[in-house]
Amino acid sequence: MQLPIYDFLLKYYNKQELRMHMPGHKGKVGYNILSSIYPFDITEIDGADSLFEAEGIIAESERNASVLFKTKATFYSAQGSTLCIQAMLALMKQENRRIIAVRNAHRAFLNACILLDLDVEWIYPKYENSILSGEIDIDDIKSALRKTTKPACVYVTSPDYMGKMADIALISTVCMEYNAILIVDNAHGAHLAFTSPTVHPIALGADLCCDSAHKMLPALTGAAYLHIGNERYVDRAKSAMSLFASTSPSYLILASLDLCNLYLEQSIEEDINRCEKSILLLKSALSSKYKFYESEPFHLTIVGKDGVKLAGRLKEQGIQPEYYDGECVVLLISPIVSGKDFSRLERVLMGLDLPDTVVEGGEIIFPRPQRVISMKDAVFSDYEEIGVEESVNRICAGVKAPCPPAIPIVVSGEVITGECVKILKKYGISRINVVK
Repeated sequence: MQLPIYDFLLKYYNKQELRMHMPGHKGKVGYNILSSIYPFDITEIDGADSLFEAEGIIAESERNASVLFKTKATFYSAQGSTLCIQAMLALMKQENRRIIAVRNAHRAFLNACILLDLDVEWIYPKYENSILSGEIDIDDIKSALRKTTKPACVYVTSPDYMGKMADIALISTVCMEYNAILIVDNAHGAHLAFTSPTVHPIALGADLCCDSAHKMLPALTGAAYLHIGNERYVDRAKSAMSLFASTSPSYLILASLDLCNLYLEQSIEEDINRCEKSILLLKSALSSKYKFYESEPFHLTIVGKDGVKLAGRLKEQGIQPEYYDGECVVLLISPIVSGKDFSRLERVLMGLDLPDTVVEGGEIIFPRPQRVISMKDAVFSDYEEIGVEESVNRICAGVKAPCPPAIPIVVSGEVITGECVKILKKYGISRINVVK
């Protein structure tokens, strides 16, 4: 496979030209451990192509990615899945579609809706002990689609933060029945295109989806893909991305996506097979001490323990979790995790002795706050920050949803209820912005 972006950067570095262009470090800043990367950090000079008007090396690299992911087209983002979500929703706005979204959406989705002044009809999953993950009732999606008088799109997050997968194939079938567009936030699932069988959203019928390459693949933070499964969006996607994107995308991030293509072509399927076997063995070895949440394999989500205490013990042993709260610990595995890494993780977890916890309440009855003004009006209103206990019956302004996991409890423009306050406090949120 050709590596057009990486090869260009290497060639430019070897030419040792005088850089009378951005960036200001001129490829030669400092004498520290990061100094070696500066020469490869460039701007859109002759031959370097342009991300949102790509016709050269970037376009070639994106075509390579599209072949690997088996999409109609795949486009690069140097601003994570956030940019891809913004672009996907902009395309929906252009078609005047009704946005129907499952509530455990990421904060990036809310921010995009605010910027585009979109109203959202929420579908609430059935939550068990955590707002991060829940079961989606397909009848709720059908009901929402049946009631809408406008063309619609359905927005689903899968895998969710704990690794639970939605039934994308079934949701896709329902969307086709109602002539709706299916958008999937697959930020945590780039690797799913290479499992056997594939369970990537595009393969299962999604029209559009985003993958954060940096979450599950060997790419730099900020590297992401916008995948197109519906031909109608191929020619318009880049224009939608350019509405929100920096005009100075990082060539280091783009090069990491270029290099990732080589890994996807040569190594990922073997690595996935190896890791899946190791994960099964790890779960079997730990089954007497730990319970695992039902998720796709590479999210190793431990439940039934005090997650804060367990995470603290893991960190003492040099293991940093992806996420933890009182109910769970999420250990995010990628296909490049080695056998030694699995052995170390097993050894540490087996050596810990923490009691099981009894989670009170079982199913969470998630509040369904009333929306009284639009998200955009609420966010751009004059606001004040107050303690959450004082916020009952006030209108939420800015969303308090720390990342990770960045899942909203109450959304801008909604009236905060006592039930909202209980869940905000449960997740350690003590202050909130409300409309004055």
